[in-house]
Amino acid sequence: MPALPCFDDVLDAAARIAPHARVTPVLTSRSLDALAGAQLFLKAEHLQRSGAFKFRGACNAVWALDDTQAAKGVVTHSSGNHGGALALAARSRGIPCHVVVPENAIEAKLAGIRRNGAVVHLCAPTIAAREAVCAQVQADTGAHLIHPYTNVHVIAGQGTAALELLAETGPLDVVITPIGGGGLASGTALSVRAKAPQAELWFAEPEGAADAARSMAAGSLQLDFTPDTVCDGLRGTLGAPNFELLRQQDVQVATVSEADTLAAMRLLWQVTKQTVEPSSSIALALVLARPQDFAGKRIGIVLSGGNVDLDALPWMAA
Repeated sequence: MPALPCFDDVLDAAARIAPHARVTPVLTSRSLDALAGAQLFLKAEHLQRSGAFKFRGACNAVWALDDTQAAKGVVTHSSGNHGGALALAARSRGIPCHVVVPENAIEAKLAGIRRNGAVVHLCAPTIAAREAVCAQVQADTGAHLIHPYTNVHVIAGQGTAALELLAETGPLDVVITPIGGGGLASGTALSVRAKAPQAELWFAEPEGAADAARSMAAGSLQLDFTPDTVCDGLRGTLGAPNFELLRQQDVQVATVSEADTLAAMRLLWQVTKQTVEPSSSIALALVLARPQDFAGKRIGIVLSGGNVDLDALPWMAA
């Protein structure tokens, strides 16, 4: 297993990405507060460059490479957001980028990857296929692998979102993010435990891709499943270093239904006028679904991304 990052790595990441990443706003809504019975602070990472928090980790990883490594370019596999972020980060450094993408990826995310100049390699929609094609591209090109969530610099970069959130809001009772591969979750845990150790850490996971919840309950990785969820950004399996970091902290992973996730997405669009994707809306859905756990608290929520296919909005399928 690769070395695990620590909070100092998050601080290093914050300095490294400062010239490139956006300090995103923290949004509030009296209407959502009333519905939740709590005070919500929404970290608007859908307004980050490339449309998702992923730019933080990708940017940190790209700019941490030495010149010899960087010259050969970078490669990754991604359902979309990390690929788009890595393509943009690579472009900011003027180096080649290859992204392996499943054939069922959201078209808006594919367009973002191509727009930023990366070479797209399509593969079957399984983790095994993604990793196999990625390894082949790496062998063919000599590009440096920037894994979407197990890379140490990626995890540290993702932790900068919570760092900014806490700097703006002051003490919080709860911090919530979505969880898929665990890059955002584990990076957030590093920042929250360092800056707000009293805060509860909750992570929202789709019922149809609940490997993190099963893994935390079992005390070992439980990755044998086929994801079935509208949250395309949360279909990846929990990474080993991410699991290890989360296991060291006092965290809770809760599953959320598809119906609750899509209802929260519509609510965010209607009330806040913000274009967020299902993988992002699941964090608000968790708060609304479990009022007994969150009533009366100051809650920080990372709205992780906003790369939505506007020609195929998820509630239209119904």
